[in-house]
Amino acid sequence: MLLSGCMYKNEVQNQNSLASGEYLTVVQNAVDTYHKATGVLPIKTKPQDTPLYEKYLIDFKKLKDRKMISTVPTNAFENGGSAIYVIVDAETKPTVKLMDLSAYQKVVQLQADIDAYKAKKGVLPIGAQTAPSFYAIDFSKLGQKEIQFQSPYSSQFLTVILSESGQAAIDYGPEIMKLINKKSLKPDSKQDLRALLVEESFYIPVRSFPYYWSGDQPVVKQE
Repeated sequence: MLLSGCMYKNEVQNQNSLASGEYLTVVQNAVDTYHKATGVLPIKTKPQDTPLYEKYLIDFKKLKDRKMISTVPTNAFENGGSAIYVIVDAETKPTVKLMDLSAYQKVVQLQADIDAYKAKKGVLPIGAQTAPSFYAIDFSKLGQKEIQFQSPYSSQFLTVILSESGQAAIDYGPEIMKLINKKSLKPDSKQDLRALLVEESFYIPVRSFPYYWSGDQPVVKQE
């Protein structure tokens, strides 16, 4: 029974992956057509300080108004789905990707809890230091169970880290390291390694900090 359950789960994941790929192709074609016709991208206006991979959200209304897309994908947030469609490399090669809505919302809520704790206690709910200027979160101080996230890149779960300035983010270091080892890459120390994940997947690393190669490993840095 356990085996069949695992097989069913893998089958569902494969089907979802295929569906996402088809949706992305349709939306990418619509975005390219819109961009060529108007000279601009069909995006929603976001503040300048919006994190890099969350900055360019696709505005499906603009695509529908110009009849460049007939329906919004069923997995899109605008249609009750669990993904937000975004554009990466907007200024060089606009490419459509997905943002995991559930992960985004959980980190936003966690950030609100952390901010409330700091406002009340005057300190951050930090645990052990995980990297220079970064810490694990002591969830017991928040009165919560530890939060982990199902990675969009593999079956492993990812933890949350907290910068010394008080900003929470998902730690994608393990996934970056796994990808580098798998492909035997030689990373440039000046490259933001999150780009490797974006190139290999439908999904962006939502709620994340930049990572750079240092000491034979990806090291998280503040933006």
